[in-house]
Amino acid sequence: MNTASLLAVCRVHQLLPDPGNVGVTAIDKRPVEGPVKVHKLGLHGDVQADRANHGGEDQALYAYSQEDADYWSAELGRELAPGFFGENLRVTGIETTGAVIGERWRIGLDVELEVTSPRVPCATFQRAVDEPQWVKRFTQAGRVGNYLRVIRAGTISAGDHIHRTFVPKHGVTVGQWFSEPTPELIQALLDAEADGEIRLQDEYHAKFEKVLRRSGL
Repeated sequence: MNTASLLAVCRVHQLLPDPGNVGVTAIDKRPVEGPVKVHKLGLHGDVQADRANHGGEDQALYAYSQEDADYWSAELGRELAPGFFGENLRVTGIETTGAVIGERWRIGLDVELEVTSPRVPCATFQRAVDEPQWVKRFTQAGRVGNYLRVIRAGTISAGDHIHRTFVPKHGVTVGQWFSEPTPELIQALLDAEADGEIRLQDEYHAKFEKVLRRSGL
């Protein structure tokens, strides 16, 4: 079994013009060298241009696995360097899409993070990647990575080990919830929240209502 580690820490390189509502995008993330401070809203020096849909404490960091990046490298026929997906953390040896909602990671000596939700691809992402029907392809593949909230701030660097410190018993993964949300998954998450095992961000409850309506419940 490979040791889980942080391959790269990525933050915005420059704001780029974008024809979307905001007018610019901060999706151009690139690796930085040396230690980087992590605070409640993410990496020191990083920004989100579209703050209505990105960022905040529940989406402070976005992690994507090298294993999923390798899948897309084969699909697209090119190397996809850390930051290609707009991720802050390129990791290996630990599931991102397969992470259990609410599980916790310790990176390095002092940073503790909690998995919150899947990444939902958007038109800005498609324009940045510049591949036909990218949002549809990314969605269908289901390799979306995860957002994280910061439980304990500190400093991280590329090469740091990642230790999974807590995995909730409900077992619902980021990928399951993204690709096939069901009433059974909703109940498992609600039970875990009621038991104090996890803390769901507000967006989950709005999605719960939509899924249950579609299911006729």
